Amino acid sequence: MKALKKILTWFILPLCIAGLAYLCVRSVMQPVQFNKQVAAREAVAIQRLKDIRTLQNSFKSEFGRYAPSFDSLKWYYNEGKIDVVLQFGSQDDSLADINRNKYAQRLHLKGPKLEQKLYELYQDGERVWGKVSHPIAVKDTLCRRDDFCIDSIAFIPACGDTVLMESTIKTVSGVKVPLFEAKMPYGIKDENGVIREYLLKGLDHQLIVNLYFEREDTGRYPGLMVGSISAPNNNAGNWE
Repeated sequence: MKALKKILTWFILPLCIAGLAYLCVRSVMQPVQFNKQVAAREAVAIQRLKDIRTLQNSFKSEFGRYAPSFDSLKWYYNEGKIDVVLQFGSQDDSLADINRNKYAQRLHLKGPKLEQKLYELYQDGERVWGKVSHPIAVKDTLCRRDDFCIDSIAFIPACGDTVLMESTIKTVSGVKVPLFEAKMPYGIKDENGVIREYLLKGLDHQLIVNLYFEREDTGRYPGLMVGSISAPNNNAGNWE
């Protein structure tokens, strides 16, 4: 009995205490590590949603509506052009203003043709003012970062599923308004109430479920999204 008591005192009990201490530390650190992993994934996801918004806003400026699919958005990035307005001279320069009027009367030109001719004169050293527009490739203008890849824009980081994107035109206060939204859900609840993981795929499933229902219970989208086709919000992101 004494020997058994010594074994319990010197070996078994310390092991139990160490095990309990490990479980306590693990229970505290697990949510901390989970939150760090969530933040890291969200940082990448937010940048991708910002890129989608940038391209969608430019697409709308060109076509009056938002792109209906990622194929359309990719085509626009690879093949589209943006008119960039270049201002030259100074309208506050009285001599430049006099010369502008003089050439306008002499050349009998108006609109873009006049502006282009004035720009040529300005390049030759003439004091005139005006503005011209030049088409520049979208890919040479927007999202110019080393880590940007147009082929990845349709996919949710870390899981490979497709970003949920929709666009439509709705009548708001009698006016037709183009709208779009792009979503990266933490998970999606199926018909059986089971949460299928998306943006947070591979992380602690129970913590994903807890986060999902916490967002749902407080009326917030359980994930990241930009824009809205149900409640116009000037294309704001829900992280802003």
